[in-house]
Amino acid sequence: MRIVLDANVFVSGFISERGSPAKILAYWKEEKFDVVVSLAILQELERVLHYPRLQERYSLPENDIQRFLRLLRRQAIEVEPSEKLSVITRDPTDDRYLECALAGEATVIVSGDRHLLDLGEYRGVQILSPAGFIAFLKTVLPRLV
Repeated sequence: MRIVLDANVFVSGFISERGSPAKILAYWKEEKFDVVVSLAILQELERVLHYPRLQERYSLPENDIQRFLRLLRRQAIEVEPSEKLSVITRDPTDDRYLECALAGEATVIVSGDRHLLDLGEYRGVQILSPAGFIAFLKTVLPRLV
C-alpha cells in the first residue's frame, strides 16, 4: 500500500511520540506501507519544521530535523508529478498532495487539513485523518497493527 502524508502529519509525528501521527510514522518505519513524497512536499516539510513558532515552542534541534529529512529521502518513494492540479481553491498548495498521490499511485492521503479532508476522495484516492487512517489500517492489516 502506498500513502501520502501531509506535512502536518509528519510534523506532529516528529514532535510527539504520542498520537496517531506518531503511530503512522512508526508503522511506516516498520515497513507496513510505503510513503510517497514529492520534492514540493519535502520542501514544505523542511520549511514548516523551521517555522519560528514551532522552534520557539519545541526547540527542534537542527540535527534531528536533518536526520528526519534524510530518512524520508532515503526510505520514502519520491515521485515527480507530471500533472498540475487546481482542485483546492481555498489553499492551492494542498493540490501538491493530490498531485503526489496520483503520480505515486497512492491509495490514501493522510491529512489533518480540512481542505483535503473535505474532499474525502479524489480520483480513487481516499483522504483520511490520522485517526481515520489508523482505523482503516486495522481493517486492512488487522494482524500487523
